[in-house]
Amino acid sequence: MGSMHTGLEEEKGGYDKMAVFYGERAKGGVGLIVTGGVSPSISGWVSPFSIKLTSNREARKHKRITDKVHENGGKICMQILHSGRYGYHPFCVAPSKIKSPISKFTPRALSTSGVRRTVKSFVKCARLAHKAGYDGVEVMGSEGYLINEFLVTKTNKRTDEYGGSYENRMKFPLEIIRGIRKELGEEFIIIYRLSMLDLVDEGSTWTEIVTLAKEVQKAGANIINTGIGWHEARVPTIATSVPRGAFSWVTQRLMGEVSIPLITTNRINTPEKANSILEKGHADMISMARPFLADAHFMNKAKDNLSEEINTCIGCNQACLDHIFKQKTASCLVNPRACREIEFDTLKSVNRTTKKIVVVGAGPAGLAFSVEAAKLGHQVTLVDRSSEIGGQFNLAKKVAGKEEFHETLRYFQVMLDKYNVEVLLNTNVNVDLIKSLSPDEVVVSTGVIPRKLSIEGASLPSVISYYDLITKNIPVGKKVVIIGAGGIGFDVAEFLLHEPMDDSEEGINQFLADWGVDTQYKHGGALLEKTEKHAPKCEITLLQRKPGKLGANLGKTTGWIHRAGLKKSGVTMLAGLTYEKITEEGLWINQKGESKLIACDNIIICAGQLPANKLKEELDNSGISNHIIGGARKAAELDAKAAIEEGTFLAYSI
Repeated sequence: MGSMHTGLEEEKGGYDKMAVFYGERAKGGVGLIVTGGVSPSISGWVSPFSIKLTSNREARKHKRITDKVHENGGKICMQILHSGRYGYHPFCVAPSKIKSPISKFTPRALSTSGVRRTVKSFVKCARLAHKAGYDGVEVMGSEGYLINEFLVTKTNKRTDEYGGSYENRMKFPLEIIRGIRKELGEEFIIIYRLSMLDLVDEGSTWTEIVTLAKEVQKAGANIINTGIGWHEARVPTIATSVPRGAFSWVTQRLMGEVSIPLITTNRINTPEKANSILEKGHADMISMARPFLADAHFMNKAKDNLSEEINTCIGCNQACLDHIFKQKTASCLVNPRACREIEFDTLKSVNRTTKKIVVVGAGPAGLAFSVEAAKLGHQVTLVDRSSEIGGQFNLAKKVAGKEEFHETLRYFQVMLDKYNVEVLLNTNVNVDLIKSLSPDEVVVSTGVIPRKLSIEGASLPSVISYYDLITKNIPVGKKVVIIGAGGIGFDVAEFLLHEPMDDSEEGINQFLADWGVDTQYKHGGALLEKTEKHAPKCEITLLQRKPGKLGANLGKTTGWIHRAGLKKSGVTMLAGLTYEKITEEGLWINQKGESKLIACDNIIICAGQLPANKLKEELDNSGISNHIIGGARKAAELDAKAAIEEGTFLAYSI
């Protein structure tokens, strides 16, 4: 289980929560766990008062975590992470006084003696980790944090013994590894996370990476883990749109250069993909982080040949990384229990009466409720007028880069069968039908309906709703206007422009070429000087009424990917306008007081949704008690995270 910050590190009672969180993953069969990054000093904080390990008192708190993991048969290493110039606080330091593009604070350049003190702080942190019961540490040397900053000329302009030649620049990490090995002996695990692809200009060359790997082994590391991309890099590395296992090739490239095990990582989310990577000789070990948020028992299910029961990570980032970058505790869109294990265990322990429950609507909210309620022992009947479960997920799964929603629907279907949920599809629901089923409780999760556009010409044949476009595969012309630049508008653009994601070798190479990754490593940082350009399938204009950046409400860690992807495909983006009328020639808009025609063949309406809550009104009028969740309750913007969370919590409280 690879390192990921959860936000529990800074929560009140966080050590107890982390103990349960990591303990459950150990119980679920993970071979080795690496914690989220822990700072060796205040200057290394990611942000003020974030987790650090600098004293015996703090080590005693960490003992709760290690005890729980060992109690469940697991091994755990603590990652030591010094944020360097990425530190979001005024005490941040770096090899040189060069501000990062993702922090407003300019770092102080470490003096030579300051570098040596920092080395000692890493060694002391490792010693305290050993005292706290950790089986080892991972030294974070990638992703653009302090150690990585020492290694490249982009951020290291020093003229002392830690700057200049590569031999000097790599002294810092090697002194840390040697110091930890000398202090803690041969049995203590040392993992070094080595940035094998910086993906920034002036990054490490392949020769430098091989040299560093060999020296890291000599210095005493047991394992080398693969790091991919600095946080400021403009190449997607872990989002849904990245093909599975897209970066294992770079780990394979290092295989044979060292004799210690190499770990590969990034967008590996199924046992089948992990096995394939190992069988092809791309790595000795596999690291997965978010897949263990999605399913704590991933490994036990894989071992028992029950991979169809794994709740698969879809790489959306919405409840994990997006939360962390907003200073919120991480969780998981497909598994709201993640990082809230104590809260859910408390709810589960409540004595409850078994009830007969009818759920109307088999979208994300209804599916989450039905599965969790059935797990808790309720008798659940799930009804939907469609011919398949999934609701809006059936649209999402057809969008290029969102194919992972197939996995979520597969998981829900398997769980419905396993927990004996009665599913009635192709069924029109009304009050009489519900009465005939004699439920104790009714849950309304009827989702949303697309909002129609009420301007002149909106009924012309050239005007298509996003729902009809995707579900009916309606062909469009060469010039398309999309009205509405929320999540659905961006998805529709992707649907029209790009083919489904392909994680074959050919598909991965195409993805890497499209984003400018130099797989031949001719340049430091492995970036191509020019990226490939492809003629788009159609010419798209994406419109937004309000002024400002289009897609401002997209995910914090993925919005830039969507905008960059559409820009690469030549999409025109316009904001701050009103829609006047639609004619056979196209759409008339008014921008800054000027009327103008955007000539087009088709206009796709993505102007929001309305709650499909008519049934609730009928139930209320009939005096039938009911609960409403998901888009049927609030349809301002489609939100699968909120829908699944609402459905899950209602199941635990009903």
